[in-house]
Amino acid sequence: MTLDDPEARAEVAAAFADYERALTANDVAALDAFFLASEAAIRYGAAENLYGYEAIRAFRAARSPAGLGRRLEKTRIVTYGRDFAVAATLFRRDGAPGKVGRQMQTWARFPEGWKIVAAHVSVIDEPA
Repeated sequence: MTLDDPEARAEVAAAFADYERALTANDVAALDAFFLASEAAIRYGAAENLYGYEAIRAFRAARSPAGLGRRLEKTRIVTYGRDFAVAATLFRRDGAPGKVGRQMQTWARFPEGWKIVAAHVSVIDEPA
């Protein structure tokens, strides 16, 4: 298995950047399209556990568009072979001083393109 295939890594990095733009713009339709449309998709959020694509869609549709801007730090994308990747990043929001967000996404390549199959978002106090 090839670790960090340059072509696959560039594809996931582009998809990750597109996801970030959709997230901060609250482009719900685009956000929905990034997740695998399956009951197998999972998203653990800061205050919710979402099992399946429909639960993820419902969360996005109900989420407030306020305060979604953020700054990313230490973003790392690692591919495992040509069809599997993990994207991890830290984020900060102006409205949450002293807090640091953590986001991990598991991406898999399908015939229709790269999809998020699992995601985890959490916020912690700024480490000392």
